[in-house]
Amino acid sequence: MYMHFGGHGRAKELAEKMKATLALTGTPVTLPPATAPATELNWSKVESTLGYTGQRKGNVIQFGIPRAEKITENGMEVPPFMGMATAINLQMAGEKAATTGDFVLLADEVNPVVKALTENGIAVTAIHNHMLFESPRLFFLHFWGFDAPEKLAASLKAALDKTRRAQPIR
Repeated sequence: MYMHFGGHGRAKELAEKMKATLALTGTPVTLPPATAPATELNWSKVESTLGYTGQRKGNVIQFGIPRAEKITENGMEVPPFMGMATAINLQMAGEKAATTGDFVLLADEVNPVVKALTENGIAVTAIHNHMLFESPRLFFLHFWGFDAPEKLAASLKAALDKTRRAQPIR
């Protein structure tokens, strides 16, 4: 389940309001202790296929792939780490992996990305907007898939190839 939010104001006040809101939901605000998987997972084929290095957390690998364009909302830049990067997550489940995430797309990229994902066995679960006054205009596409990690990576790469994204720093 995804919940999107936004706010304007002083950082400390926004943080206090968000903490109070999370307290109403029972969402923990501290991280649980990290647990390492029994064996180290080798995500190198997935990273090689996608062309980006992910962040590894146990049996999960996460990617944040920024757009090539500068994104603004009401004239203020919104950096990639504030939800303007395509988020790709894979989690091992036995010999296969589940993948979910959020593509950040321009209007002319939506249909090509939908086609690339669905033709490769990844379901599109939502397409919507997050903001009202962003530039350029963006659409957010959520997805879900379950298959061999290398196959998922190839499917996701086919969709990424339909987007204008920042190239990885090597």
